[in-house]
Amino acid sequence: VQLQASGGGSVQPGGSVKLSCSVSPLGLDLDYFAIGWFRQAPGKEREAVSCISGRGGATFIKPSEQGRFTISKDNRKKTVDFQMNSLKPEDTAIYHCAADSMLPAGMMYDYWGQGTQVTVSS
Repeated sequence: VQLQASGGGSVQPGGSVKLSCSVSPLGLDLDYFAIGWFRQAPGKEREAVSCISGRGGATFIKPSEQGRFTISKDNRKKTVDFQMNSLKPEDTAIYHCAADSMLPAGMMYDYWGQGTQVTVSS
């Protein structure tokens, strides 16, 4: 299983960014894989931000970010989108997506992709 996060960049406070996680190979049935989004800010530990179950019926957003972030999944396209609105400088981090055949707690995901940088600055 390979994952590729994209969509990062520089944005002003209050702005929005949509990250996408593409999962391969094409033959993979994403119904059976949960996807999580994680971030690591400079000098801080990696933290879980959001996750979505295999068929998308269950989602989690870090409580402090509810109302700003949403997650969605298109198993046919094998992509998971992570929409972040009303961005704050403290959202600056490298964002990673990860996959697992279960819906693990925390960061116990088996497969990880390289991250994409999000920088929130005026």
